[in-house]
Order: sequence, then structure tokens, then C-alpha cells
Amino acid sequence: MGSGLQRAQSFVIVATLLYRGSHLTVGVLAVAHRLSQPLQFVGLAAALGLSVLTYGAALRRGRFDPRHIWADVLVTGCVLPLALCVWGGVREPPTIAWAMLLGGSASAAAAIALQRLHAVTVVALLVVTHVIGYEMVGANSSVVLGHVNSLVSSAVMTWVFRWYLLRQGRLLDDANSRALAAEAHKARYAERLEHHRALHDTVLATLTTLASGAVDANAPEVRERCSREAAYLRRLIQQTADEVHHRQIGTALEEAVRSVESLQLRVTAQYHALPQVPPEVAAALGDAVREALNNVRRHAGTGHAYVTATGDPDRPGGAVVTVVDRGPGFDPERCEPGLGLRGSVHGRMAEVGGRATVDTAPGEGVRVELRWPG
Repeated sequence: MGSGLQRAQSFVIVATLLYRGSHLTVGVLAVAHRLSQPLQFVGLAAALGLSVLTYGAALRRGRFDPRHIWADVLVTGCVLPLALCVWGGVREPPTIAWAMLLGGSASAAAAIALQRLHAVTVVALLVVTHVIGYEMVGANSSVVLGHVNSLVSSAVMTWVFRWYLLRQGRLLDDANSRALAAEAHKARYAERLEHHRALHDTVLATLTTLASGAVDANAPEVRERCSREAAYLRRLIQQTADEVHHRQIGTALEEAVRSVESLQLRVTAQYHALPQVPPEVAAALGDAVREALNNVRRHAGTGHAYVTATGDPDRPGGAVVTVVDRGPGFDPERCEPGLGLRGSVHGRMAEVGGRATVDTAPGEGVRVELRWPG
């Protein structure tokens, strides 16, 4: 489609082409009634040929060629009317009117294709031609003034029309540029936010656990996890690879379970009739479960969590995943959700069209439910 400016320019060309087409239609009808005047056929053929050359080239290139405009003005707008008066046997204003009409579309094209001084020169030349031509056939002053007004107004209105459309095209291009810049900024922010979430759920969770002394830093599972997260950090710094989305819910959940089990949290997991979901949904469920299990390890005061994943019985194709612990729980009215729950659990599910709910009370543990509707 091109830019807004290019579309505006193309529309102006089409509009002037239709204007010329209406004048040529009048010419064909007028000449068809005068079969005894062959010069009129020759003149109409010349006007048709120049119109095809001028407007055809403009449609292909997206702009008028000034040389074609000058040829059209001189032949169609100036020579043709005077030739009909001198050699075509035209003696009455109605018999030359169709040729004079072509001057209006010639002035319109010149107004948008030529420099301002050249366009004014063309309009002046066409006005002189009209005055001379109508004087030769004895037209009264009202006819002359009417056609002169048509010449000038065609040029002025077409110029204004073009100026307005090009201005709107530039505004549209500017708006599109701003929108693209905003989308790029939004994409960069979303990517940065996703990296922050991943760091929070992986590296920060590991470092916090190691700092608390809750696990043996030399344990093989812990060292393996540290190695994986160091590789992730290296990719993040070098920007040489993207996070690979999991293709199955089971694969995503198993990786999340293994990740927290390496930090000595025991997880009992049960899966049943898992549906096929888009890769980004599986990744979101896996990442949300990982953060929910990290919260169990950090806050629940228990070394055991339960993960259950099934298809949604109420929505075919949907999925329901729950993470449960039997810790002390908390009062939702008095505890503000942290970054992990807000961004890594609720935020991730919302981004893929799902939702997360947290059911807890003091002394009753915590139940996190993740639902994706399918």
C-alpha cells in the first residue's frame, strides 16, 4: 500500500484522471454527432492519446511527468481548440465547447504537477486560448467568463485538494511512525519485564536459598541448578538466544518441579488428561507453578508441596493446575501480594488469557489455582 503520502499522491492522480475522463466522454459524444468534420476526430484521437500517455505514466510512477503535462497543455488545451476554429469548420460556441472543456482538466493536472510559477503560466496560457477561441466563434461574454472561471477554479481547487491530502498523508505517516516507536518501546519493556520475572523466579530464588543456609551449596542438584541458571544469565547478557517455549504442559510442569526439588523441596505431582495448548500457554503455566513452589519453599515452613494438573471439565481444551501446601497460610486481607505472586503468577496467566486465584487462611495452608480456558 505504501506510505500515507504515497497513497495521497496516488489518489490525486486518480481524481484528475476521472476529471479528464468526464471531459473526454463529452468529447466523444459531441464528435459522434458531427461525422462530416474529420478534423474533430483527429483532434479527439490526439487528446485521447496524450491522456493515455500522461495519466498512464503517472499511475505507474506515482507522480506526473512535467514533460507530459506540458505536451498535454500545449496540444490538447491550446492547439486543438484553435485548430478546430481555423481548419475544422467550427463556427458556433457549442461545436467547440468539448475541446474547451479539456483545458479545465489540463489546468487541474498542471496545478498539481508543475512548480507554482509554471502552473500559473499554464493557466494564463489556457485563459488566453479560451478567450481567443471563443472570440473566433462569436461567443458572448458570459460564455467566455464562465469557461475562464472554470479554468482558474479547476486549478485552484485541485491544488487545494492535493495540499490537503498530502498534509493528511504526512500526518498519517507521522502517526504511524509514533505508533511503531511506541510498539517497539512496549516490546522492549515487555522483554525486560519477562527477564526480570525469570531472574526473580530462578537466580534470585537460588541465591536467597543459598544465603539462608537451608540447603547444601555443594549438593549435586544445587550445583546443577546453578549451572543452568549461569547459562541463562550468559545468554541474557550476550543476547544470543531467546527462551525456548515448552511445547507440552507436562514438560513445562516437570521442569518446574525438578527446579525446586533441586533446592530440597519435595513435590508430589499428579497429571491427568492434559490438553494440548499453545506453547506460550504451557510456558506460562510452568513458570507460574515454579514461582508458586518457590513461595512454598520460602514461606510455607514445610518441605512438601502438591501439584495437580488436569483438563478443565467445564471447558473442553482448557487446563487447571493447582499448587497446594499444608503450611500456616496467611490472611489475604492483611498481607499484600509480593512481586512473585503479582508478576510471575497472576501476570503470566493474565498475559495468555488465563487467571490465577489464591485461596488461603491462617492455619489452613495455601492453594494456588491456575486456569486457562482453552
